[in-house]
Amino acid sequence: MIRAAILGLGRWGRSLVNSVQGESADIHFVAAHTPNRATVDAFCAEKGLAFCETYDAILKDDTIDAVVIATPHSQHLEQVRRAAAAGKHIFVEKPLALNHADAVAAAEAAEKAGIVLAVGFVRRFHPSVCEVRKRFRDGRLGKICGIVGQQTSGTGPFLPASGWRVDPHESPAAAMTAIGVHLLDHMIEFAGRVAGVQCVVERRGTAVMDDTTSVLLSFENGVSGLLFCCLSTGPYYNLSVYGTGGHAEVSESTLENFRFTPIPDAAPTGPVKAPPPDIIKRPGFDMLRAELEDFARAITERRPFLVPIADVLHGAEVFDAIVRSAETRRYVNLRAPA
Repeated sequence: MIRAAILGLGRWGRSLVNSVQGESADIHFVAAHTPNRATVDAFCAEKGLAFCETYDAILKDDTIDAVVIATPHSQHLEQVRRAAAAGKHIFVEKPLALNHADAVAAAEAAEKAGIVLAVGFVRRFHPSVCEVRKRFRDGRLGKICGIVGQQTSGTGPFLPASGWRVDPHESPAAAMTAIGVHLLDHMIEFAGRVAGVQCVVERRGTAVMDDTTSVLLSFENGVSGLLFCCLSTGPYYNLSVYGTGGHAEVSESTLENFRFTPIPDAAPTGPVKAPPPDIIKRPGFDMLRAELEDFARAITERRPFLVPIADVLHGAEVFDAIVRSAETRRYVNLRAPA
């Protein structure tokens, strides 16, 4: 079993611990560090975590195999570098870094150290997304024509004005860092490398930050994509992949609904009617536990983590372009010199 330390015990860090503590045979949290101990003492006692006064104390502890990082985005590069230098395997919440250069530097540090670096694109692990992947790989989806992703949350109105998540330097391009990068990750997996982007950001529902992001994407293989994310409306998720063999859709904030509608099996003689869809429901799946257990197994089995670092790095490159487009309100071509 992998013995892990958690760095950062905010809402998401606690969610990561709760997903596996006492439930997993692959990974167990044994230690924690966060700047304000008083806010986490009770949680650490409840979960059996030894509180470490410094990050260095975690890195010097030979009984700790891995570090799970759930801290502000701008801190990731330094924290990854230090953990890699200490020989610790690393799971870091998305985004790996706030720009492509820092993401590359983090990946290079991990490669040099020979440790596993996993980035938390948790939705790749849901069975509904795995079903899209299966039908993409076995050819049932056919050739991809387009991809549309929507993700919304109701967190915007509850973000404190003094919190790091509303700082535009920590969360550029409005809702992209919080939720939009998940959609971008799906698009890269299923549609390939991005050629260019056009992004618009707005402030619609909260007074403390831009909260709404729309992105038009063109891919090198000719696929087109649309991405919409918003922090200030009802929680929802929808990933639609349109192929020449049919339409695959994952929906609901829990991702529990999968639907595949094939193309008609005969030429229409009147109004086009869709064939009966294939519908699969998978409620209650714990994506956080699945990703942390895959991280642990990647270490023990000496195999790659499900999310390829190459996809993560291209996502960081596209993220840079989205931020530039949001600032200029112009199309940014990734194939042209920056």
